[in-house]
Amino acid sequence: MSRSTWLTMAHVVVFGNEKGGSGKTTAAIHVAVALAREGRSVGAIDLDVRQRSFSRHLENRADWRAKTGRDLPSPELLNLPNNSGLEDGVQVFSQMLAEAAPRFEILVIDTPGADTPLSRAGHAAADTLVTPLNDSFVDFDLLAHLDPATFEIKGPSVYSDFVWDCRKRRLMARKLALDWVVMRNRVASTEARNKKRLGDAIATLAQRIGFRLTKGFGERVIFRELFPMGLTMLDLPQPGLSVSLSMSTLAARQEVRELVHALKLPEPVREAVSAVA
Repeated sequence: MSRSTWLTMAHVVVFGNEKGGSGKTTAAIHVAVALAREGRSVGAIDLDVRQRSFSRHLENRADWRAKTGRDLPSPELLNLPNNSGLEDGVQVFSQMLAEAAPRFEILVIDTPGADTPLSRAGHAAADTLVTPLNDSFVDFDLLAHLDPATFEIKGPSVYSDFVWDCRKRRLMARKLALDWVVMRNRVASTEARNKKRLGDAIATLAQRIGFRLTKGFGERVIFRELFPMGLTMLDLPQPGLSVSLSMSTLAARQEVRELVHALKLPEPVREAVSAVA
């Protein structure tokens, strides 16, 4: 008889930057759940051992599933031990990553919005790095510094230099090149001078330091309102939950689908294996 077997090592998708409030965890949870809803095997790791927003969202999701009996496809949450924030945290994470890689197709990792040893370890493990960026020059400063008079790029920031270092280390280790994706969140719907200047600066920087630019999520309260239930836009509608599928909600669902598509993650790999019963 014949059977199919998965022959995969997890593709690691890391959501990271060093600035809080950019929508990093929201993007991570929506991508992880979207992939699980596609039937893919997804593991989830939260490296923000203090706030644990990514973990809490998935824990809330499990509680909502148990309460309602609804079928909610979910990634498997892999919890770091309570002492992972200490000096041995990086070693514990590395061991977890090595054990998880053969078990999943995709590993989604959320990092803290600060420069920590665990955040650096997470970035170093990335095959795909997703950096959410609010549409403002404050957030752009995370990537590069601008001349205040001409708005020309003077040079990359500390974070861009760090990602560049991660890329060099991957090449030295004979790994595939890091795919860096910057997503522009909360882009204003109206045209404005600052919006155009920022767009031009990001496009120029993308060519200079080598990242892909994609559309992110709009400013929508619904993203935050779903946190207590652990739900995502793709889970709506839910019985007993007074959230209608408005035009705004439908637009948000489309944004999630477009982001997952834009990441260009590897397709599932199957190989037929013959076995004698």
